[in-house]
Amino acid sequence: MRNDDFKTRLRIAKDKIKNYSKIKDNNQNSMGSAFKLSTELVSAVLVGTIIGFILDTWFGTKPWLIIVFFFLGSAAGILNVIKAAKKMQKKD
Repeated sequence: MRNDDFKTRLRIAKDKIKNYSKIKDNNQNSMGSAFKLSTELVSAVLVGTIIGFILDTWFGTKPWLIIVFFFLGSAAGILNVIKAAKKMQKKD
């Protein structure tokens, strides 16, 4: 009788561990996806601003090209985030 009770409790504990690991993996995937999206947005804005700064230095048009390329980088970053989010949504 005790052996059956132990096996039942053991099975219940194993089921709880499986469910917990699934939830934990899902949370880690979500955090990774969020980090990826934010990195894509920030890097696109940063690259656009740096390109604008370099071109402004060459042509002597400060701050106009910095502003233009900042907005171009922002638009590119937003489009990248939208595309990546659509891919993630299709995957699920």
